[in-house]
Amino acid sequence: MKPTYFTVLVLLIFALSGCSKDDQTDNSPITSEIYFPPVNSNNWETVSPSELDWNESELQPLLDYLETKNTKSFMILYNGKIVVEDYFNGHSSSSLWYWASAGKTLTSTVTGIAQDEGLINIQSKVSDYLGEGWTSAPLEKENLITCKNLLSMDSGLDDSLGDDVSPENLQYLADAGTRWAYHNVYVKMQDVIAEASALSWDSYFETKLASKIGMSANGTWTNLGDLSVYFSNTRSMARFGLLIYANGKWEDNTIVSEEFLNQATNTSQSINEAYGYLWWLNGKSSFHLPQTQYEFNGSLIPNAPSDMFAALGKNDQKIYISSDEKLVVIRMGEAADGENFALSNFDNELWEYINAFIN
Repeated sequence: MKPTYFTVLVLLIFALSGCSKDDQTDNSPITSEIYFPPVNSNNWETVSPSELDWNESELQPLLDYLETKNTKSFMILYNGKIVVEDYFNGHSSSSLWYWASAGKTLTSTVTGIAQDEGLINIQSKVSDYLGEGWTSAPLEKENLITCKNLLSMDSGLDDSLGDDVSPENLQYLADAGTRWAYHNVYVKMQDVIAEASALSWDSYFETKLASKIGMSANGTWTNLGDLSVYFSNTRSMARFGLLIYANGKWEDNTIVSEEFLNQATNTSQSINEAYGYLWWLNGKSSFHLPQTQYEFNGSLIPNAPSDMFAALGKNDQKIYISSDEKLVVIRMGEAADGENFALSNFDNELWEYINAFIN
């Protein structure tokens, strides 16, 4: 046995001696466990672009571009740590701003929590929780609509009647599961959860999600007309993005199951490949956009990582998440160009600048 040990030792010494110091340090960025900022503190660890071997000369062009595009705030997290955090146009770290439809993903995530707790089953009919007559559809058509249909935007209800979700405004157009349309009816999931939990939506959200990850002091739900809109500071949005990036965990605590998030961030129906449970999905072969029944070929945001999924809100509120790149990217502000409901040309242009910085 001695010759064998000796041979192995010689080979190890030879291999190590052949590695210079540069060989050992000039690699891809060192990977580590995901960092989570403390729940009850504003402290948040940072990592510099140079430590990640990013192209620092491209940071200022990125920030200049953001400022000219009516941005209020912008953050990049790498594996949970802050790489970039900037505020523009009178906004600050304590300022609240609306998430618009990016907040739909909060409803999706809380739905997952309620299902994990056994309060609901998304495969069940909405009327199992809200009772019959929550729409104006014929009863046999209303009973086709499941909670999953609300999350997937394929309820079949008429999306042309505005954001009012009172029964008289929720009218049958097609059988559930046969037509995809971006519609405010998703908000009925908040009523489902309130009924199933015997708590108000705000209370359940606060107890089961916001307080668990440090969003509590910096966020609020506000009714704006027929819309339920979430407002928060930028770091609260980043905390939520980090939770999803970490597959539903905050440190060692599971907030929402990875199984549900896997479903939520993959294609949820057969009509719009680029839509999960209120999340937009990149890297698919086609996509639909709000307020149109047309199918567009190609990826949602060609310049973005193919594995990326996103929370997209009116006037360019953004949460981008890419596991491959270890990134969570946040943008809040006014519309970059013209008013839009979710996706805009700004998404692809912004990723061109981000790519120049991180690559």
